[in-house]
Amino acid sequence: MAPPKSLPAKGLRLVALLNAAAGAASNKGTDGLRAELAATLDALDIVAELKFCGGSELKLLAEAALESAKEGEIDAVVVGGGDGSIRTVAGVLAGSGVPLGILPLGTLNHFAKDLGIPLHLGEAAEVIAMGAQRDVDLAEVNGETFINNSSIGIYPYLVLDRERRRAHHKVTKWMAMVPALFRAARHFPRRRLALSAEGWTRPYRTPCLLIGNNEYGVEFPTLGRRHDLDKGLLSVYVVKQRRALGFFWMIWRMAFGKVTQERDVESFRLNDLLVRSKTSRLPVALDGEVEFMHPPLQYRTRPGTLRVIVPSASR
Repeated sequence: MAPPKSLPAKGLRLVALLNAAAGAASNKGTDGLRAELAATLDALDIVAELKFCGGSELKLLAEAALESAKEGEIDAVVVGGGDGSIRTVAGVLAGSGVPLGILPLGTLNHFAKDLGIPLHLGEAAEVIAMGAQRDVDLAEVNGETFINNSSIGIYPYLVLDRERRRAHHKVTKWMAMVPALFRAARHFPRRRLALSAEGWTRPYRTPCLLIGNNEYGVEFPTLGRRHDLDKGLLSVYVVKQRRALGFFWMIWRMAFGKVTQERDVESFRLNDLLVRSKTSRLPVALDGEVEFMHPPLQYRTRPGTLRVIVPSASR
C-alpha cells in the first residue's frame, strides 16, 4: 500500500454516507442532522455530498463513492453510523488507499473510541478537516470483513432474540436486551467447536468464542478496549465457564480484574484460525450484527489494509 498522503488543507471534497437508522441519526431526525452537519462542514470549508440511506443501500453507495475517489472527484469517503455501518464501508474501501472518515452516530461506537475519534459530531468533523491519516488492520471470516470482533455462542444468540423482540413489540434495543438476557440464562447456549491453527487442532465446548481484530483489554480499566489496531494479529478468547451462573459471575468479576486464564478464559494470538462445527449453519456476530455462515469458518487478519482519518495525536 502506498504511504499516507496529506488531504487538502482547504476545500476538502468528500461523500458522506449516513445511516438514517443509526442511534444519533434517528434521535435528531434526518432533516435536523442534515442541517447540523451541513452547517458544520461548511464552516470547516469541506465540500460534502450528504447521502442518507438504509443499511441495505450502504454497500452500493460506498462502491459508487470509491469509484468517484478513484476518478479524483472526491478526496475521501465518510461514513456516519455505528460499527455495523463502518464495517460495511470499510469492507468496500479495504486495500484501496482511499481515506475513510468517521462520524460516530451509533450507540456504542467502539471503533471510533479505539481510534481516539471524539463522539461529538462537530469535533469528529474537525478531525476529518485536519486530515491526519493512518493505516489500520481489518480482519475477515469467510470473506466477510469485521473491524472490531466476531463471536460465536451467546452473543449472536442474544442479538437474534433482542431483534426478534424489537420487531414484535416495538421496543428499544436496551429494553429488548433485558428479557433476552433472562432467556439466555435459562437456555444457556454452548457450542462444540474445533479450532485449528499453525499445525494444531483443539476441541472446545464453550458458550462464547470471540475473535478480535488485534488485542482487547480483558481487565478493568481497559476492559473491551484496544490500544493497538495495527499489530496484524487475531486475538482469540475461549470462555471456559460452561454454566450460566459461572458465566455471568465471570462477567461481573471481569469488571474488577478478577478473570484468569486458568479458570475463565483461554486466549492466544494468531494470524489465521479455522473453526469447525458439526452444524451446517452457525449464527456469527460481526461487529454487533449477526449473519448465518456455513462452517468451516476461516478467519484471517488483513494488516494495514484500511486507511482512516484520525486525530493528529494518534498517528
